[in-house]
Amino acid sequence: MATDDKNDRARVVTYVSTNQKTEWTEHADELGMSQAEFVRTMVQAGRNDFTLESSATVEPDSNTADPGGGDLETQVLEALESNGSLSWEQLVDSLSADFEERLEACLESLQATNQIRYSGRNGGYTTIDS
Repeated sequence: MATDDKNDRARVVTYVSTNQKTEWTEHADELGMSQAEFVRTMVQAGRNDFTLESSATVEPDSNTADPGGGDLETQVLEALESNGSLSWEQLVDSLSADFEERLEACLESLQATNQIRYSGRNGGYTTIDS
């Protein structure tokens, strides 16, 4: 869809299990989000994870249309639009709400593929030498 209108929208339909929908609904409610906003936010968060390896370690210029894909400016605006005024702490909480869950899932995946392991002797996670 080629358009410059930021308000132009297209409908996306998907099907998930009843249990998955219930989880998403509960999580959206906890975050004070609509289900649509929750799904959009989670998809963008997932897309950001896929682009992190190939992107620069320094955040691109904020004046670009979409720095880093799913840019921080968009996330801040969405948080403020859905919640009204937010303090610094509330913004941080809103933008990082699912980070621990995502990190845990990532660590479990890396352990399952034998790329990392937890080492008490080394005081934390470590890579597994090939």
